[in-house]
Amino acid sequence: MNQSRRGGFRDDRRGGRPPMSRGGGSSAGRGRVGKSMRGLKTGGQLHKPRWEMGELRPIRKDFYVPHISVSNRSLNDVVQYRSSNEMTIKGQNVPNPIQYFEEGNFPPYVMDGIRKQGFSSPTAIQAQGWPIALSGNNMVGIAKTGSGKTLAYILPAIVHINNQHPLSYGDGPIALILAPTRELAQQIQQVASDFGNATAVRNTCIFGGAPKGPQARDLERGVEIVIATPGRLIDFLERGTTNLRRCTYLVLDEADRMLDMGFEPQIRKIIEQIRPDRQVLMWSATWPKEVQALAEDFLIEYVQLNIGSLTLAANHNILQIIDVCQEHEKEDKLRRLLCEIGSEKENKTIIFVETKRKVDEITHCIRRDGWAALSIHGDKNQQERDHVLQEFRCGRASILVATDVAARGLDVEDVKFVINFDYPSSSEDYIHRIGRTGRSHQTGTAYAFFTPTNVKHAGELVAVLTEANQMINPKLMEMANSSRPSNFMTRGSARNRFGNKFGSNDLRTNGRGMGRGISREMNRGRGMRAGNGISNRGSGRGNRGSNRGDRGHIGNRWDQPKPSSTNRFESFDKSLNSSTGFNNYNNPPSHSGFQQGHLASSGGFPPQFNLSQPPPPPPPYPGGNNYKSGF
Repeated sequence: MNQSRRGGFRDDRRGGRPPMSRGGGSSAGRGRVGKSMRGLKTGGQLHKPRWEMGELRPIRKDFYVPHISVSNRSLNDVVQYRSSNEMTIKGQNVPNPIQYFEEGNFPPYVMDGIRKQGFSSPTAIQAQGWPIALSGNNMVGIAKTGSGKTLAYILPAIVHINNQHPLSYGDGPIALILAPTRELAQQIQQVASDFGNATAVRNTCIFGGAPKGPQARDLERGVEIVIATPGRLIDFLERGTTNLRRCTYLVLDEADRMLDMGFEPQIRKIIEQIRPDRQVLMWSATWPKEVQALAEDFLIEYVQLNIGSLTLAANHNILQIIDVCQEHEKEDKLRRLLCEIGSEKENKTIIFVETKRKVDEITHCIRRDGWAALSIHGDKNQQERDHVLQEFRCGRASILVATDVAARGLDVEDVKFVINFDYPSSSEDYIHRIGRTGRSHQTGTAYAFFTPTNVKHAGELVAVLTEANQMINPKLMEMANSSRPSNFMTRGSARNRFGNKFGSNDLRTNGRGMGRGISREMNRGRGMRAGNGISNRGSGRGNRGSNRGDRGHIGNRWDQPKPSSTNRFESFDKSLNSSTGFNNYNNPPSHSGFQQGHLASSGGFPPQFNLSQPPPPPPPYPGGNNYKSGF
């Protein structure tokens, strides 16, 4: 047996570098692991080092010096600050939170970066997280999306790196940040670059779906920070492209999501490659037992910091509007909703749907109606994904249609609307979807089309709405209270003009011959946007090329001239006015005792909604005798 000593541990490999392992690996796990783990490396060729602590170079992890104003604050002031920010802390010797950036005692290069970014004051997770991390503690941070957690671990990482010995040739990174998706990894890299460039802290981002060559060259040249998805990092570790012998600062971002995606075997293999006296910061939006088990296994004497309720909760700055409807009604509701949103000055919108195919179909139909829309899902290559996100961020297109691949980690600050065309498979995914709006203390609006096939989620959704102090649609409450799902439409029980075109669950068994349903419906509007250059072709089966117009139609904006053929919507709205089951989007009926915003949250879309202030507490519900449920 060849025993090699390098970096303070013995590596029990036979015959040098092990052969590459292609694909495979255990698919055991939880939830959607079986499907997501196909073809992923689980690190079977990586051997656990036998660490010799006496031979490891000492590291320093405690850099925190409390500011005099922080030290002088009374216990009552500290308790009041934590209480007002809904902080729950478990652990020993937890330092007091800071309330201003100047109290963090950051080095000048960090403060310069903060000033350039224009931040006014730290968020709650930063105010308490920075002192904990800079003190060298292991930490679990639990906070909702948009809480500022990325900066909460990036700044301590830069301080940590600048207090270690410089990298030598062949050394791996000092700080490793693991993320579940390439989008989140790239956003983390942007933050790391914003603050690391001033102090020559280099970084690279490695993820699947992109060429390995440039990523490998970055690793071989040496970088202080590596931001990675677990699968691609395992690949490079098995190849010997990089190593984790110098890694002393580990971050697991969105740990709950990584476990849900089946990355637990890779995470465990990766952590085995890092020295035992490392500092670990784990971040999660939820605190399920799987995340707790991972923390107990790899974090020694950690501090747990929770912002908000321990149960998953929606951002209270988001107005949630639930439309209880039938599957076949969703297309027209989406079209009218986009017209309403288009009248708003700020109208950047994300539409979430169930399948990749449906993303392409809806994007194609929206474009054909004249809106500038982009799409993103797992089948797009990295160049396409980067282009789409850049176009969406800079505002060249105001609508993004996506699967859940973008539900977490997609950080676009000015998203004002989220539309759940298909309700997700869990309330957790719903909360993370709508969390794309209302970020950084801004306000936003989230809509959801909720059909009878979603009845099993009604109770959880009511709980989410109640916790967030939102108005509850009476039809949704009826569904939640019902103990007999047979009262509602069952799978395949309704005729639907979408047929199999959209692949909705309730129609897959009886949608034969109806696949062109949506095409017929949307084709009624072919004359609506005459001369806009948008092709009307290709709406039939297998239209995978519907996204080819991304660049060609990028000039279409929400503020483009409204179509001259508005009678189509007006006549449809008039027919709705004669129905007792639906409200007119453009002219919601007035009800005494309701504020317009609350009426909208239970039924109709308001033509205007003030997003400058968070939604006020809802008034007591007066009853549903004269209430027109639905939108």
